[in-house]
This record gives sequence, structure tokens and C-alpha cells, in this order.
Amino acid sequence: MKQAVFHSPYGPFAVVEDSGIITRIDWTARRSDPTPLLREACRQLGDYFDGLRTTFDLPLDFGTGFQGDMRRAMFAIPYGETRTYGDLAKLLGRPAQAIGQACGANPIPILIPCHRVLGANGLGGFSAPGGVETKIALLKLEGAGGLLI
Repeated sequence: MKQAVFHSPYGPFAVVEDSGIITRIDWTARRSDPTPLLREACRQLGDYFDGLRTTFDLPLDFGTGFQGDMRRAMFAIPYGETRTYGDLAKLLGRPAQAIGQACGANPIPILIPCHRVLGANGLGGFSAPGGVETKIALLKLEGAGGLLI
């Protein structure tokens, strides 16, 4: 596996590639051995954080089964919009608790935007450093911050 460190406004993280597919974002990795795909991923992330990109065009490991279905559902949430755990539970025919657990297990946050999934009466969690504060910042970056006030 190869990885490239990206310096985001919320701290550095590594984008990890395995066999030509982005497999995860690692909040602790600091080693960088970028490939052309990883350089492109970092370019797209830079554009996202600069407000120039609203979608990502990268090969991502969505996984299989329920996890794959869940990650595809999160990926389909448009920039600047949110869904609740309940919305995705209805869509996928699963309990909201399973949806929350799948969001927390998302290995590729930001690129697969689990930050766009909220609780019915609150924000829910976020696995990145800074937790919910980072989630709020990402939603505000996308213009969904008005939902949080």
C-alpha cells in the first residue's frame, strides 16, 4: 500500500491506495510515497478545501454487502446537503443504529462524505480528529452550516 500525506485545515492525514484504488484515510500516518493516483487525490482534496470542488472523481473502495451499499448511499448525498440516519435506514432497509455504526466505520471520510449524515435531533459523531467540531466545519465549508444553527 502507498500513501500520501495531505495537510488539511484540520490537520494532516494520509490518503492510502492499494492496487489503484483509494482504500482509506489514515489520521495518524505520516509517511508519504505518492503515486499518480495519490497526487490526484491530494489535488482534488486541495480543491475541495479551497471551495473549488464539490465532487470527487477517484476510484474508491466502497466495500461489499451492507457496508458497500451504505458507502454508496453516503457518496450519493450531494455537496451541501445532508441526510439523517433515519433517511438512510429507510433507503437501505436497516435500523438507524446500523446506519450510525456504518458511518463510524467508514474508512474514507471526506471522500465518502459521512459528515453529511446527521441524527434526527443532533449531529451524530465523526471519526476525524476534532470529532463533531470537524464535522461542523466540513458542513459549513459546503454551505450546509445553516442547518446547524
